[in-house]
Amino acid sequence: MRHRIGWTLALMTLAIARTTTANAEDYLSPVALAVSPSGSLLYVAESGAQRLAVVDIATRAVVREIALSVAPSGVAVSAADGRIYVTGGESPGKVVVVDAQTNAEIDALPAGHTPMAPQLSPDGKTLYVCNRFNNDVSVIDLATKTESARIPVLREPVAAALTPDGKVLVVGNQLPNGPSNGDYTAASISIIDTASKQVAKNIQLPNGSSGLRGIGLSPDGKFAYATHILGRYQMPTTQLERGWMNTNALSIVNVPEQKLLNTVLLDDVDLGAANPWGVACSADGRFICVAHAGTHEISVIDAAKLHERLDKVASGAPVTEVSQKPEDVPNDLSFLVGIRQRVHLPGNGPRGIACVGNSVFAAQYFTDNLGVVDLSPDARLKTQAIALGPEKEMSAVRKGEMFFNDAALCFQHWQSCESCHPDARSDALNWDLLNDGMGNPKNSKSMLFSHRTPPSMSLGIRDNAETAVRAGIKFIQFAVRPEEDAKAIDEYLKALTPVASPYAGEAAQRGKAVFEQAGCMQCHIEPLGTDLHSYEVGTATEMDKKPFDTPSVNEVWRTAPYLHDGRATTIMDVLTTFNKDDKHGKTSNLSQDQLTDLAAFVLSY
Repeated sequence: MRHRIGWTLALMTLAIARTTTANAEDYLSPVALAVSPSGSLLYVAESGAQRLAVVDIATRAVVREIALSVAPSGVAVSAADGRIYVTGGESPGKVVVVDAQTNAEIDALPAGHTPMAPQLSPDGKTLYVCNRFNNDVSVIDLATKTESARIPVLREPVAAALTPDGKVLVVGNQLPNGPSNGDYTAASISIIDTASKQVAKNIQLPNGSSGLRGIGLSPDGKFAYATHILGRYQMPTTQLERGWMNTNALSIVNVPEQKLLNTVLLDDVDLGAANPWGVACSADGRFICVAHAGTHEISVIDAAKLHERLDKVASGAPVTEVSQKPEDVPNDLSFLVGIRQRVHLPGNGPRGIACVGNSVFAAQYFTDNLGVVDLSPDARLKTQAIALGPEKEMSAVRKGEMFFNDAALCFQHWQSCESCHPDARSDALNWDLLNDGMGNPKNSKSMLFSHRTPPSMSLGIRDNAETAVRAGIKFIQFAVRPEEDAKAIDEYLKALTPVASPYAGEAAQRGKAVFEQAGCMQCHIEPLGTDLHSYEVGTATEMDKKPFDTPSVNEVWRTAPYLHDGRATTIMDVLTTFNKDDKHGKTSNLSQDQLTDLAAFVLSY
């Protein structure tokens, strides 16, 4: 226990150091937008500065700034009482209530782990909040300031949209839920019936879907649009042309019928549109607008023509040379030709998005400004930038984070490091990288502590993370970049710190003794959670080379599925189903209660 306390103090010191540095540099890092009920103001959630910026839409200027007690992740504005609800924090998270007249915090409501994507009911009485790392949605009664329900969803709910009548909440789960070594692995959309406060249906997206970031609704609430990456993980990573490895997608859900209508690709044949994030429809329903965080642009899609094409192919009529039938559409890089325009923004890293009148606004994370596109017929999609604060010089860590997210580093802009490692963690897919042969795909790994736990990759193919970063640029992004780029990415990854586990509790405390008893501590040594050695633990197949590098157990609670090929959905599966002959800890003699406590302890890291 002494070692664990020491490691906790070390993490706290590092976290404080990072916070101090971030505050000194004072990056604003805008992530989300909300429009005032009058349509005259835009509220910008600045996660780095811990504040809301209020932008006058008519003058295109910041008119005031509202300091917050939490780093904001999402914002919603009530037409009923003039209050602003801001989600933020990690564990415990909260919803900060701001009075729009006094610009001051007046209350705080409890929420789950890393709350985000707040949605207000039409009558202003109920607030829905996605608790990302609790894998559920809070239903908050604003009159009593209490949580009336927690609705379980699937995995990492990060986006949501409520239909205009308030009857259906559409929730986007960022990552696939389940093993990654099967024939089908994909993230899902949860359809919640707000009356019963239950999930009516989980709609699985096309095979390889991960990295879901945005949910938007048509003005009538009939269609939901979800942005995500569509990975071609079953192919060896020999090239990038024509979306061989990753494509970028918009999935369309028929909300009343609770079914996936289809999925269209946002890329062009020879130019990727990496990392789609926010999505919103213009108020008149003419356009669907998508922010591309990796290529710094907005796609403006003609909604009527998109649905015309989708209806046509659904009826059995061909739409393009590729799309002869509905199942062809997710593989068609030409489906949007002629009905979509890609508009490059004057900034970097657009994330949250909002449509107001004839304009679409995007929160640009790395340049601390708003990108604006004029949708007026005579404006020809003219763009401008609204500065949210003075321009600041980038530190090495900030620059590395930007490069990690920037698809401009990649051949034809198909993907960035973020595409397979969202938030520098894992996309929960298996990839057949060529550094250890072909035909033996491995589960993508978290980058947390990668530079402190050499060697890198499941088989230790790279001697350290520095080598792996440079190999990734060359062999995964198929690019040649200055050494300064790789050094900056190194600094960003070195600065990563763990997020607190949502699984701490009495069972985890009891499980520490079982962890020692089962011999787990021999290989998973604090403070890094690994002894930096390799072992064969009975999980290799005929196609696998071995032994496998011992992974860190730090933040293991968010890196499922487990083992080198992602065959284990849960830690309990690792300890039991896939622990033949006790090669991966002596667990066969443990009682069910002991196994439960052991799993809880591992997940508490």
